[in-house]
Amino acid sequence: MGHKHEKIRDLFEISPIITAVKDEQGLEKALKTESPVVFLLFGNICNITGLVDQVKNSGKIAIVHVDLIQGLSSKEVAVDFIHQNTRADGIISTKAPLVRHAMDLGMIGGQRTFLIDSMALETTKKQLLTFQPDFMELMPGVMPKILKTVRGYTEIPLVAGGLISDKKDILAAFDAGVDAVSTTREELWGL
Repeated sequence: MGHKHEKIRDLFEISPIITAVKDEQGLEKALKTESPVVFLLFGNICNITGLVDQVKNSGKIAIVHVDLIQGLSSKEVAVDFIHQNTRADGIISTKAPLVRHAMDLGMIGGQRTFLIDSMALETTKKQLLTFQPDFMELMPGVMPKILKTVRGYTEIPLVAGGLISDKKDILAAFDAGVDAVSTTREELWGL
């Protein structure tokens, strides 16, 4: 396992519950938590620099989900924009070329993957043989059996996200071998 993967795994060990925010109110609350990592799941090209600055000024790591930033394309230039115009530490994307490009620029690159059926699971397995992002966010995160299967494919840090609704879901994800859980449910951030 690479040095960067170890650093990310250590970070997730310190903060296994990642604050994922989808609006300004959520961001305000996330900045008051002990979690050192914030996944920004909203914004646009006009305000993303300011949103990232809020996270960074709070001493936290900012990871921008580039697919969800209004006004950015699905091309590598979107990553260039985030890299050149914000202080973001990394990105999340469903698009492997964007994740790879972020990593080439020295940013953290997280791959978000939707495991909706057996074909998606097989595709994920094949992807991991050719490309290993800094971390992979598996959606939905409430499928312990599938999370455990993916853990068997790779040693890269894994994050379970999506549809996590309570402590029981979080514990099941950790029992399945993930390194962290991302959630927009503010009541779970302090667990």
